[in-house]
Amino acid sequence: MQIKGAQELGIDLTTDQKEQFFIIYKELIEWNNNFNLTSITSKEEIEAKHFLDSLTLIKAVDLENVSTLLDIGSGAGFPGIPLKIAFPHLSVTLIDSTRKKVNFMNHVIEKLALKNIRAIFCRSEDLPKDMRETFDVVTSRAVADLRVLCEYCMPYAKLNGLFVAYKGKDIQDEFDQAGNAISILGGKHERTVRLTLPGTDMIRNLIVIKKQDRTPSSFPRRAGMAKKNPL
Repeated sequence: MQIKGAQELGIDLTTDQKEQFFIIYKELIEWNNNFNLTSITSKEEIEAKHFLDSLTLIKAVDLENVSTLLDIGSGAGFPGIPLKIAFPHLSVTLIDSTRKKVNFMNHVIEKLALKNIRAIFCRSEDLPKDMRETFDVVTSRAVADLRVLCEYCMPYAKLNGLFVAYKGKDIQDEFDQAGNAISILGGKHERTVRLTLPGTDMIRNLIVIKKQDRTPSSFPRRAGMAKKNPL
C-alpha cells in the first residue's frame, strides 16, 4: 500500500511501514466481515479516512519530541496504530469501551509485532488513577462533542502536555461552547490546524489544547455524566 499523501504530510514511509499498513487493511476487511468494526470498507477510503487522517497529527504536533501518547476511543485503532507505525519511538496506549474493537487492536499489534503499544478495554472514566497527568499527548478521533471529549481526555495529559481533538469541517459552534470545559479542566486553546486530507476534498480540523493547570480530581465524572451534563 502506497499510502498516497503521506509525503505531502511530511512523512516518508519505509517499505516495511507501507507493508504494515497493507496488513492492517487486509485484517480490517477480514474482521469487518464478522464484527462490523467500521463502515469505511473501500481501499481508497480506508487509506484516506483512517490512515492519512490519523497521520495528520504531525501537522499539529512535533511528534519527534513526544514520547507517550494516549488515544481515547480508538475504535479499530485510529489514530493510535498508524501513528505508532509512522513514529516507532512512541509509547502508545489505546483505549476503547467496545470489546471486539479492543480484540482487533490487540490482534493487529501482535500480527505486526509492535512493541511499546497496548490496547485496553475500558472507559476513560474508569482508567486507573496512576495514569492521570502522565501522557505527553492525548488524542481522540471519537465522534463526540468537544466538551465531552475534553472531560474524557484532559485529565490524562501531563502538565504542559497536549490534548488534540480530531474534528471535521464545521467546528465553530462546538468550539465556542467548549471554552468553559477547557478552562475548568486546566487547559488553554493553543491553536487549531485546518487542512485538507491529501488527495481528497475533505476538510479536517485539529484542535490543540495545552494543559496549563492540573485537572481537578473530580474529573472525569462517573460514566455517562459527561454526555448527560456537559461542562
